[in-house]
Amino acid sequence: MRALTGVWRWRRNPLCRATDRREAWVALVALLLLVLAAPALGWCCGARVDDALQDAVRAQHADRRLTTAVVVRHAARPFVSDPESSPDRRAQTPVVARWHAPDGTVRSATVTTSSRDTSVGARVGIWTDPAGDPAPRPLDAPTAHTHAVLAGFGAAMLCVLVVEGGRRLIVWRMVQRRYERLDRAWARAGPDWGRTGTGN
Repeated sequence: MRALTGVWRWRRNPLCRATDRREAWVALVALLLLVLAAPALGWCCGARVDDALQDAVRAQHADRRLTTAVVVRHAARPFVSDPESSPDRRAQTPVVARWHAPDGTVRSATVTTSSRDTSVGARVGIWTDPAGDPAPRPLDAPTAHTHAVLAGFGAAMLCVLVVEGGRRLIVWRMVQRRYERLDRAWARAGPDWGRTGTGN
């Protein structure tokens, strides 16, 4: 709004310099870019990221399956899982479990489970790949949407920074040129400007 009032204020002002009008136009263009381009870029970026992540969600759910395993014992070593893969933030307990792969072979490995009952012999759900090996929990749609929103917001903020940085750089350069013209004008006026009769 300040840019728009600046352009209007300098419209017919007799004290208005050409550089003042140019600075006001630069500010107005920057304002329009901030109001229109930044949200549009954020929306486009978020939509593209969401499409890609939803494809990943579908691919992961098609590639992984929930398998029932039997707890053999609690794991002796810590197990790191990806807390961002699901909105389910319940504690993940590492256990050594045994289950049957799709080909019928028995598999055993350290896995994590959010099941409350992790006693020996308890049945817990784990995610496996087509070969029957342990796999991370697949990404779910709400988490993918959240990541896409954050990506869109980040793109919009980056656009805002670029536009504002560009505006400041352009205005700084215009002010520098104004000072250079003033310095040249003072140099042409001579060292005795303003002193009537000096040098006579």
